[in-house]
Amino acid sequence: MRQGSGGRTAAIRFRAAGGFLLAAHLLLVGWITLRPLDVPWMSAANLEPLAGIKADLALGGFQATRRIGEALLLLAPLGILLPLAGGRLVVSPWGSLVRTVAAGALLSLGIELLQTGVPGQVVDIDSLLLNTLGVALAHVAVVPATRGWLRRRKDPGLFAALPREDLSQGPTPTIPRVGIAP
Repeated sequence: MRQGSGGRTAAIRFRAAGGFLLAAHLLLVGWITLRPLDVPWMSAANLEPLAGIKADLALGGFQATRRIGEALLLLAPLGILLPLAGGRLVVSPWGSLVRTVAAGALLSLGIELLQTGVPGQVVDIDSLLLNTLGVALAHVAVVPATRGWLRRRKDPGLFAALPREDLSQGPTPTIPRVGIAP
């Protein structure tokens, strides 16, 4: 067995575990958010930003914390699982944050759009905002420190097989000029 192949299998397992956990979390989120609910009445859709958060805060401390916390935590694991499944160890922190938050926002938007056809589920723009904020907070709190820790580990071969973002992709190709016929 050549040197570094153990690192390659560990990297593959690392990414596979991230992909599995991501799929499991998305199935759970789908079940929570897209199952029909049997409710005696439904409130109207909330399309005014921050109106639902203001209404939650008017309910009092415990209820507001519970409702806002649920919305923040629903998609927060994506802030960690998306970079984990991607497997990049050396990457721009801002680029990683932007990619992860954009993916979380698009997934949250997709969930809100799918909820329009689910009985008992109501579209809420504040859910979109809070879900996206939860993804961003989880990413900022965990991913940069974890990547730094993994880069400083004693076993550099463990993650040597993970893809890296190259700053240079080589020279720009040129096209030979072709003369124009008279």
